[in-house]
Amino acid sequence: MNTDDLITSLAAHAVPVRRGWIVRRIAVGAGLGALGTLAMITVQLGFRPDLMVAMHGFAFWMKWTYTISLGVIALLAVAHLARPEATSPRWLWLLAVPVAALAALATGELIRTPTADWPALWMGLSWKMCSTRVATLSLPIFIGLVIAFRRLAPTRLRLTGAVAGLAAGACGATLYCLHCPEVSAVFVLTWYTLGIAVAAGIGALIGPRLLRW
Repeated sequence: MNTDDLITSLAAHAVPVRRGWIVRRIAVGAGLGALGTLAMITVQLGFRPDLMVAMHGFAFWMKWTYTISLGVIALLAVAHLARPEATSPRWLWLLAVPVAALAALATGELIRTPTADWPALWMGLSWKMCSTRVATLSLPIFIGLVIAFRRLAPTRLRLTGAVAGLAAGACGATLYCLHCPEVSAVFVLTWYTLGIAVAAGIGALIGPRLLRW
């Protein structure tokens, strides 16, 4: 059998993918991973005792708006890159929008705060552990995304791994907000973003090995 006949034979048994199947599979993988992250927070860190009060404040929603925005954009890019014919998602530049918005808030904080108080604003009470925790909490979500890719066909493996890591980092940071009491935009812009970037870097490093098919 020549190559053309083989391709024709294989294509004859191909079943069309249902509309939205890839997005649903990615969502299920991320969702199951998020349950693992929630379990880690519950067992290892605990939820902040004033969570219900904090959810009525600006700082909490500032953090969630930032991390959820990054997560949604990255997850859409992951779903796009799951297809074998996928091009680079040029709209990833939209990730700069929540970063720029938070940077504007952080600048406003610094302007309103005496210079002597800038270190406290920047470091908060948990800067030494924040980025590490965000990156660690991203791991179950990243694993969930990798499992979801077992029936998908990405071809740009390093980029896909990086974006999947970024999505996992943003989702992990979103759930970390349920524990973290920090309220400064400067803190979130620095240490949350660093943790998300570390998760993206890990994804870029191990993505080609885990996502190959």
